[in-house]
Amino acid sequence: MLGETVGAHGVYYAREWGFGPDFECKVAAEMAEFLGRYDTERDRLFSAWRNGDFLGALTIDGSDPTLADDQAHLRWFVTTDAARGTGVGGRLMAAGMMFLQSAGFRSCYLTTFAGLDAARRMYERSGFVLTDEAQAETWGASVLEQRFDLNLD
Repeated sequence: MLGETVGAHGVYYAREWGFGPDFECKVAAEMAEFLGRYDTERDRLFSAWRNGDFLGALTIDGSDPTLADDQAHLRWFVTTDAARGTGVGGRLMAAGMMFLQSAGFRSCYLTTFAGLDAARRMYERSGFVLTDEAQAETWGASVLEQRFDLNLD
């Protein structure tokens, strides 16, 4: 799962956004750290497969010790080329939203960057609101980084 998710990020973001190996290493390191502290009550890693082929993933990280007890972080949401436009992303997002509700989180946030329009529409349909924007190089290239927050109260 780790390899498939990291690989899908690496392929897409290198091809579409020019992100290099630093980005792929960042995803791999952060996801490995998450999996090392995975808590079945507070975390979920959702994935979609068809005939043994990886189609996408979405993670809810609720065990990050830097977060408030009632807050989660939506991370590593990606679909492969084969899955885009098929509804896989929407189903992954719906599963994530159901988990947030059932686990009792009061808020969730995600970070992304401007230009990922299909994902942004999905975030906004799920209730996420853009709360911050700033030019940054967090992901190995200069982008307009965005933070979206979801209030679950």
